[in-house]
Amino acid sequence: MNVSILGIPMDLGAGRRGVDMGASALRNAQLARTLRDLGHHVNDLGDVPVPIPETLDKHVSGGLVFLNPILDACRSAAERVAALPPGTFPLTLGGDHSVSMGTVAGNARRLHDPTSGEPGARLGVIWVDAHTDYNTPDSSPSGNIHGMPVAHLTGQGDPGLAGLGGGWTLRPEDITMIGIRSVDIRERDAMREAGIRAYTMKDVDQLGITRIVEQTLEQLSGTAGIHVSFDADALDPGVCPGVGTPVPGGLTYREGHLLMELLCESGRVTSMDIVEVNPILDTLNQTAEVMVGMAASLLGQRIM
Repeated sequence: MNVSILGIPMDLGAGRRGVDMGASALRNAQLARTLRDLGHHVNDLGDVPVPIPETLDKHVSGGLVFLNPILDACRSAAERVAALPPGTFPLTLGGDHSVSMGTVAGNARRLHDPTSGEPGARLGVIWVDAHTDYNTPDSSPSGNIHGMPVAHLTGQGDPGLAGLGGGWTLRPEDITMIGIRSVDIRERDAMREAGIRAYTMKDVDQLGITRIVEQTLEQLSGTAGIHVSFDADALDPGVCPGVGTPVPGGLTYREGHLLMELLCESGRVTSMDIVEVNPILDTLNQTAEVMVGMAASLLGQRIM
């Protein structure tokens, strides 16, 4: 398989500094070599240019912190991903989770040409995260955009961010969330109203990863491809300490790998994000190394 790595070193959407170094940490953890050892052809495209917060005024527009530079970076990421040749597997590296507004939109464009006037093929999204990221500018307690990408991908919130798909929006029924354990009250209400399926850690405990994957693949069976957006904080902080918003009681190391292995076996996954790796808060690059392992499991690594 041809795998194209693209970094989006942005922490403008987060409340803590450091995730702008996440893409470098993942590369330093031998991401490309690991994937090449699995037999993939790997092309590292470098990084989307993103300004650092210290060079910017902390401007708040419509309840959103750093709206314009985030919009610019996500637009660039979407364009870079959308331009990749057919058959390429985009592996995009954050950065905070707001980068996924660009990467998911770019991957959707690869399936759907909004200028054709014809209905486009659907993209399914598996959101592996401790948080639902379904706030809008009106509901967000902080104004930090990394808590809002799913809402914007479904067409809510700021028109610029919601319009990154060029006319495409993500259907709520084409989203599955796994590992959820921290949800704001207004987010919870909005999620229920939209009908987005979210497997909390209680569901993981009760059903197990295997059954959750079976149900997820059935739910997303009508999509033309599946994008996996993997936030490192979905895993327990004991496994991935280098994250900005750790929440106890997350996925175990083996649950994370099993999830990735089963999704790989499905043959349905066409792209992936790894986000929210924060080297400043990490121990000896542990979080980046674990997340490289997760990507390897999604792309074919097996015990036997």
